Formats: sequence, structure tokens, C-alpha cells
Amino acid sequence: MTQQKTIIVTGASQGIGAATAKAFLARGYNVVGTSRNISKSTGLTASDRLLLVDGDIGDAATAAKVVAAAVQRFGGIDGLVNNAGIFVGKAFTDFTAQDFQNLVHTNLEGYLYITQLVVKQMLEQKRGGSVVGVTTTLLSNPVAGMNCAVSMMTKGGIEGATANLAIEYAKDHIRFNLVAPGIVDTPMHKDNPKDFLKTLAPMGTISSSEQIAEGIVYLTEAQQVTGETLAVGGGAQRGRW
Repeated sequence: MTQQKTIIVTGASQGIGAATAKAFLARGYNVVGTSRNISKSTGLTASDRLLLVDGDIGDAATAAKVVAAAVQRFGGIDGLVNNAGIFVGKAFTDFTAQDFQNLVHTNLEGYLYITQLVVKQMLEQKRGGSVVGVTTTLLSNPVAGMNCAVSMMTKGGIEGATANLAIEYAKDHIRFNLVAPGIVDTPMHKDNPKDFLKTLAPMGTISSSEQIAEGIVYLTEAQQVTGETLAVGGGAQRGRW
């Protein structure tokens, strides 16, 4: 009998994270979802295959709690989706030290601590695994007027880490990939005009959270894909239009 697989999804209380958790549940995975107050989320309800863990993923103690809970409840970890992240948009010279610290805390520390612990667990299990991060098409294709350089410093850090980790753990069959959304219909954009947002992709569309989750599921299960960035943004990673 094939062992049921277990995946951790960070930032899982809403948007892409919640859609990703649901997508994996639908495919028969055990899921551990985490965010600051995920136990109060209206989108996810704990069950025998869905464990919800509250905490700030940028804190090492939260990462340890999430991984320990996954192993205790489900016996191991096969995948990690590093979805938790924040975005700050403003002119470069207006970014404050606090903005930078907040971005590093969630986007980089939130990736680092839990990924280290998950990789250690996967190495012990000796059955490989998958780590998927979430970045943005703005890294490869900046848009005039969407000023977010300091936010991109942190997303670029995840991109560089992913490329290097893919090689470092290739022989262990632990794969590292990224999904790069464009504009997604999430609570982050609830106050932005939809007509404007549609101009930010050549297809003239806005992605749903479920469409981003499809890309994450693909990378998690694609056994020969590692070190890749999959853009899911209607072509927004390609030039001007």
C-alpha cells in the first residue's frame, strides 16, 4: 500500500494558500496548514486529514511547532509550499527600515526556518520530497509604476536559494521549484480596480487562486522538475504589450 503523502502549506488561511490546501486535500494528501490565526479561518476546517497550526512563520519556534505537529500527526513530510509572504509597494526612497525588517521576517525567515527543518526530515525519511516557493512575475518583468524594489529584494533571495538548493539536494531527490504568479484575485487586491489589473498581463486576465494552486500541485508532483520557476500570470513574465 502506498503511504499517504503529507504536505505543509504556509500562509494557508486565505487566497492562494487556502486554495492550495484544498487542492491537495482533493488529491488525497494529508495537509498541515499554518498562518498567524489559521484556526479562526472561515475557509478551512480542521479534519482528520487537515491539521491547522497557528503562528508567525517568520519565527523559528513556529516553524519547529509546525514540523513537529506534521510528523506527530501524519508520520512524515513529503512536500512544503512556502506560500506565506507580504508585499509592500512604494517608491524605493520611501521604504523604511521597518518595512525592510517586516519583508525579511516573513518572506525570507518565513522560508528559511521551516525549509531547513523540512529538509532535515526528508533526509531522514530517504524518500525525496518537494519544496515549492511562491514568487512573482515582477522579478523578471517589472512594470512601470508598480514600485516594489525592496519587496523584490526578498523575493529574489528566494529565487537564488531555490536554484542553489535544487543542486545541493538533487542526489537526495528533494526538488526545489517556484511558482511566479502575476496578478491574482485575492484579498490583497480587493480594493484595486479590476480593469486596471487586467492590463498587467498580455492575456488581459486575472488569475484565480485555484489556477495558481494548479501550478503548485504540478511542481510538487513533477518528479523530474527541479530548479525551475513556473510563471502563472497570463504571460506577464514576457516583455511589454
